[in-house]
Amino acid sequence: MLVNTGTPSLPVYEVVGSQRDVTFEEATEEIDVSSKDSRAKRVLPGRYSSSLSLDALYVPTNADYQALKDAMRNGDLILVARQEDNVTLETADALITALSEAFPDQGEATISVSLTVDGFWTELTS
Repeated sequence: MLVNTGTPSLPVYEVVGSQRDVTFEEATEEIDVSSKDSRAKRVLPGRYSSSLSLDALYVPTNADYQALKDAMRNGDLILVARQEDNVTLETADALITALSEAFPDQGEATISVSLTVDGFWTELTS
């Protein structure tokens, strides 16, 4: 996962440093349109949603961590990007719903971040 450390009009994407795990999730709610005429369940696609979760080592001096922290504390959306094989595939505005820092005894310090996408992902064209 990458985050924008630039501006919305001139994005600068940086990989969240020391990432250990990231999960991208997409879901569609179902609308039940079944009737008593048939035993079979009938459904239509409902509301679409997407979320991300990230675990990384705690590196407080990284610009990407500071961008996440600022967006969380200010209640701002942050522009995130999905990348595979060094190619940025898609971007989305996301709301940080949780940001936690853990400082265990006898272990590495880590951060966990949960984000909810506002709207849809935008696929980038080559």
